[in-house]
Formats: sequence, C-alpha cells, structure tokens
Amino acid sequence: MRYTGNDRSLTRWKEDIMSTRYKIRQEMFSIGDDFWIENQDGDRVFKVDGKVLRLGKTLVFEDMNGNKLCQIEERLLTFKDTMVVEDADGHQMAVIKKGLIAPLGDHWTVKVRKGPDLDVQGNILDYEYSIMQRRKKIAEVSKKWLTLTDTYGVEIDEGQNDILILAVAIAIDMMSSRR
Repeated sequence: MRYTGNDRSLTRWKEDIMSTRYKIRQEMFSIGDDFWIENQDGDRVFKVDGKVLRLGKTLVFEDMNGNKLCQIEERLLTFKDTMVVEDADGHQMAVIKKGLIAPLGDHWTVKVRKGPDLDVQGNILDYEYSIMQRRKKIAEVSKKWLTLTDTYGVEIDEGQNDILILAVAIAIDMMSSRR
C-alpha cells in the first residue's frame, strides 16, 4: 500500500507502477488566480501563479522558493485551441493542441521539443484520461482517487518530466474548461 495518509481530501492510493502523485484543484485557472499543487502526502510542492494584464492566459509554474520552472501560455488566433509550455529561460518545451473529435473520447496532441511527442486520450471533462508516449501510458489524470469533487490527481510514471506532465494537465484543464 502506497498511501493511506491523514489528509481528508485523499483516499487510499492504489498500488501500481506509477511513482509520483500530485493533487490539483480544477478550474482554478482564471487570470490572476494562484494555486498550489500538492504531493501525495498533502505537502505543497509547486505554486502556479496566474498573470494579469496579458492578452492570453498565462500561468507561471514555480517551485516552493519562487523559482520559475516553466510558463504556460495560451496562443491566440490559432485554428485549434493551442497552449505552449516554455522552460524557465523562455524556450519552448511543448505545444499542446486540441485534436479532432474522436469517437472514443477526447484527443489532444503534445509536440515535445526535445523528446518524444505525447498523446492525450480519454474523457477530459470528467478528468479521466491518460498521457501516452509511444503508445505507452506514462501518466494518468483522474478524480477517482480523490473524495473532493473539485480536485483531481495526476499520477506520473517514474523517470518522466513531472513539470512538463503537470503543465500539460493544467493546460488541458484550462482549454477544456472553456467549452
């Protein structure tokens, strides 16, 4: 058993090969809002700072010391919903786009600059989807592990870039909440 914790908002985590779990509150992503990402023990590990006075939505992902880890920006005037994740130095890490309508659920593509692309599939609005890399699941987003209805979990396979995966989950949440 991996987690039984005393945080009332978490239920018992299931046993499997995924190694790192985070908790994010949904739809907290309006301009100017700040929110925290917690680990499976309920400790705050990252801050997401909503920036005001910009044309598109912009979120800055920071560590607990206030160091910028990445930035998530909405791209305006694009055919499909598009968000870009940039590293702390402003270099593009990934581009996230809404896929075409799929018969088996929602589909999103993530073009990763220095690595294999990601494919996101599942029920985005219900927060039940997988992030795949080369047809292998590397992360899962779900509400099924949590008792609070406004919170979802992100479970990331060992050896993955947690910051990038969390940024992808947040960007998809932002884009899907506008529907």
